[in-house]
Amino acid sequence: MGTLYIVPTPVGNMEDMTLRAIRILKEVDLVLAEDTRTSGILLKHFEIKQQLLSHHKFNEHGTSAAVVERLLAGQNIALVSDAGTPGISDPGFFLVREAVRAGIEVVTLPGPTAFVPALVSSGLPCDRFCFEGFLPQKKGRQTRLEQLRSEQRTMVFYESPYRLLKTLGQLAEVFGADRQASVCREISKVHEESVRGTLQELAEHFTQTEPRGEIVIVVAGAPDEKTERERKHHSEEQS
Repeated sequence: MGTLYIVPTPVGNMEDMTLRAIRILKEVDLVLAEDTRTSGILLKHFEIKQQLLSHHKFNEHGTSAAVVERLLAGQNIALVSDAGTPGISDPGFFLVREAVRAGIEVVTLPGPTAFVPALVSSGLPCDRFCFEGFLPQKKGRQTRLEQLRSEQRTMVFYESPYRLLKTLGQLAEVFGADRQASVCREISKVHEESVRGTLQELAEHFTQTEPRGEIVIVVAGAPDEKTERERKHHSEEQS
C-alpha cells in the first residue's frame, strides 16, 4: 500500500520550499497538481521530473477514486496546490478523507501557508484565532458575518484585491468601524506589505491606494463585555 503525501508549496518566494518537500516530490510515483502548468514551473525550477496529473476543485470528486486505487496498489502519490498547503482554501480535503477511509497512510509536510505569517505580523493576539478563509461571495455572506459579530478570537479571512474594499466596508458595518485589523498582501513576495489600523482607516487607505496581489485580512476579536465595561468605567473615572 502506498502513501499519500500532502506537500505545501511556496506562496511567493521559491526559497520557502523545504528540502523535504523537494525530496518527496522527486521520490513519489505521481504528483497531483491543482494546475499542472503552475506546478510544472515549480517542478522544473527544482529539477523534479515526476509525472503530473490534474487534480482540482472541479474534478476532485471524479479523480479521487482512481487516485485511491493507485495508492492501494502501492503507488506513492504527492498532492500540491498552486501555492500554500493543500486543503487550506484549496483542493485536498476530499482526497484526504477518501484516503483515510480506505486505510491509506496520509503524511502532511509542514510548510508555507499564507495566513500564519499574516496573523503573526498583524500585531493582533494570535494565541487564539479562527480561520474563516474566503467568505461566501453572495448567499450566506451576511449571515456568516453576523455569526462572527461576537467572536472574541482574532479572525482571519482570505480575499481578492477586487473585493477588498467591499469586504472592509461590510466588516466595519457589522463589527464597528473602529475595530482593529490588518491587511497583509503579497506574502513572501518582493512587495509584501502589512497595513494596520481600524477597519475604517484600512478602507480609506485602500480607497487611495489600489490593492494588488493576494490578500489576507486579520481582524481583532470582539472585546470581552466585562473587560469593556471596566475599561469604559476606568475611562470615565479619569475624565
